[in-house]
Amino acid sequence: MKLNSIYLLIASLFIAQFAYAQSLLIKNLAAGKHQLLVTYGTSLTAGEGGRAWVNAVNDSLNKKYNNNLTTVNAAKSAMWSGWGVQNFEDSVINKKPDAVIIEFGMNDAFLNYKTSPDLAKLNLNYMIDRLKLYKPQCEVILQIMNIPINVHADARPNILAYYEVYRQVAAERKLLLIDHYPRWRKILDHGKNEYLKYVPDGIHPGVESAKAVIAPYVLQRLQEGN
Repeated sequence: MKLNSIYLLIASLFIAQFAYAQSLLIKNLAAGKHQLLVTYGTSLTAGEGGRAWVNAVNDSLNKKYNNNLTTVNAAKSAMWSGWGVQNFEDSVINKKPDAVIIEFGMNDAFLNYKTSPDLAKLNLNYMIDRLKLYKPQCEVILQIMNIPINVHADARPNILAYYEVYRQVAAERKLLLIDHYPRWRKILDHGKNEYLKYVPDGIHPGVESAKAVIAPYVLQRLQEGN
């Protein structure tokens, strides 16, 4: 086999492997199929910074894939997975999604909501099961968000256990996981003052940091897939 032919074979195998690794959402968009994405979770998705990363992801994918994506932000501030389960039909299923991104870990960890890690896992699995019952090929994507500090950390002393629930469920059910925690940890390791530049109130990333930190990693993980 000629050297050029070997290079072409290696390149084609690499491209095929990358294409296989992509999320189903990206594969379908690349195939020219219209997709409806629902984002579901807390103020980290519903708030000002949340809307900023959701819109940035939507705009980037539409620019690349000929406006074939519709994104519905069904998240609600100050909510947790108990609310997520109770409102799942109206907020998610009735939208007829092709893919759903879920994040409730931050508020499941909030002491006042009295949601244990076991209950958080039960609620999360219920939502996944309901989506698969609605449409088996609906892609479920789990998301771990940033780190609360100061009073917000005090109100969530066991936050890491709730984030671990998402890692466990993603691994058990072979779901795509977008884990932002390590990236935020690196910023926090430079000190709270540095972290507050990105997360001014200690829990909600600002608009610009949501665009600069969250949105690019969401796009990266969608391209990488599992």
